[in-house]
Order: sequence, then C-alpha cells, then structure tokens
Amino acid sequence: MTDPLLPDPLLSGALLPGPLVDDVWLAARLGDPRLVVLDATALLPSPRHDGDHRSGSGCAEWAERHIPGSRHADLTGELSDQGAPYHFAVPAPEALAAALRRLGVRDGSEVVAYDSGGGIWAARLWWMLRSISVPVAVLDGGWQAWETGGHPIARGDETGSGEMGGGGASATPVIGSLTPVPRPGMWTGIETVGAVSRGERPGTLVCALPPGGFDGSAFTRYSRRGHIPGSLSLPGRGLLDDTGRFLPAAELAERVGAVLKGDESPVILYCGGGISAAGTALALTLLGRQDITLYDGSLEEWSQDPSRPLTTGT
Repeated sequence: MTDPLLPDPLLSGALLPGPLVDDVWLAARLGDPRLVVLDATALLPSPRHDGDHRSGSGCAEWAERHIPGSRHADLTGELSDQGAPYHFAVPAPEALAAALRRLGVRDGSEVVAYDSGGGIWAARLWWMLRSISVPVAVLDGGWQAWETGGHPIARGDETGSGEMGGGGASATPVIGSLTPVPRPGMWTGIETVGAVSRGERPGTLVCALPPGGFDGSAFTRYSRRGHIPGSLSLPGRGLLDDTGRFLPAAELAERVGAVLKGDESPVILYCGGGISAAGTALALTLLGRQDITLYDGSLEEWSQDPSRPLTTGT
C-alpha cells in the first residue's frame, strides 16, 4: 500500500515508517540490529459444524519457509493467556513482555509482524504489542508479498542466515530488558460491551466477521450463532485486495465510510476471538482513527453466557 496515510504517534522518530511496511522496505533493512521480525501465523480451520473450534500453532509452517532471521510468535501458546476461559486471550502486560523478550524483543527493538494467513494474525500481534507500547508494524501482504517479491527464504528451525549468506534480523537473541508500558483504552471487557449494546453508555459495536458469521447463516466455532445486538458489520477481510494487501487509501476510506460515518465513538471492534477485529483495527488506524478499542473475548466469551443476547440476520 503506497498511498500516504496518517502516521502512528507510537512510531514517531522510529525506524518504522508507520503501522504498515512493504516487502521492499523490509528486505532492505533485515540486517538492522534494531529490527525483530516475527511470524504470527496460527491455524484456525473453518468450522464443520456449530461448536467446532480447532486451532493450532503455525510453527511448523514457519519452519518450512520463512523470512530470514524471523522467529515464530505462537499466538496459541505463550502469547496467549492459557488460564482464560476463551482462546487467544491477551496475556497480562508483564507476561506478554516476558514472552516477547524470549523472542528477542527488548527495549529499543522495533518489530515487523507478518503471517501466511491473510494478515489477521499479524494484525493481532501488532495490536498486542501496541498495547504495551512496543513499536511495531505489519508487513503488507504478508508472506505472499515476500515470496512473490522474490526475496530470500529461510528454511528449518534456525533463525539465522538461512539462504541469505549472512546474519538476518535478530539472528541471535538480544540481551536486555523489555519494559511494558500499557496504553489505556486498547482493550474492552464484556460488561462494557453489554452496556454499549443496551444503549447505557456511548460507543459503536463493529463486528469484523464475514457476512455469514455476522448474520448467523454460516457454522460458528462457538456455542451460538449471530452478532451482539446493535452491532454494525465491517468484515476485516473485505478491507484487503486479492493479494492480501490493504486497499488503497481512498478505496479503504470509502469502504469503511459506508459503515462508519465518523461520529461514532468509541468504536468497539470484535469478531469470534479478537483476531479479525485486529485487522479491522489496523485499517481504521491507517485512516487515522484513534478512538478504537478491541473486545478481547469477542463472541467466544459472549456466546458462553445464554443470558447475553445474540441477533441473527442483517
């Protein structure tokens, strides 16, 4: 995406030019010692029937082929809170920082996240890192953009040179601390979502699921179909082109503007498990919106309580 977009205040003065980088930019900077490249790919097959929730680590796919010097960030493992009552829950800031430090991220590092699953996993990691003030960007187009761009590819479990013939980004773990600085307003809980849905507090609920997930016509991984009452539909994958890159700025603004007119605040994003919602959060951030928060539990948590209503249809 080459259109000029509004900068991310978190990245002021940083190596990263904004919340999105392209493959050419990344290839030119793989050797920069400040840069850490993380593959956030996870596996989430489509449900075969209601309640069919299957997920798994993308580490094996990373080992098959990856950007030289990158590491796999396991959103199903240590980068999720295993004690939460739903999948992919964001860890507490200190636990998240500890997991990132084991991946080579330290104070002064800047991170590029990518995946081979359409960008939503990288966006999820991007949102998580932003929430503790770690400078981070997403590789536009992800692994597909890297591969079709003809850039070097590494294989196996090594995070070093791969096929580059030299040291890649974060070829060896760095030594140093990583101090999480939580940013307020990044995450929203179930009680706040319920109050907004009932009209008891301001806000606009936006569901990032595909249309079939929103209207309840498709199988769901969760216990009940539908969307939270009062929600608008803005599918995250509908904000990408057929190569997995974000739409050009004008087209992106038009697509978003057809749903959000600009006077809804705050915008509370959710989906099934807080993953696609992060992709929509990235799109809105590219357009300069800062009144965004993400409901981490999303429909998996909401649907577990039969007293919380769900609506089907459009």
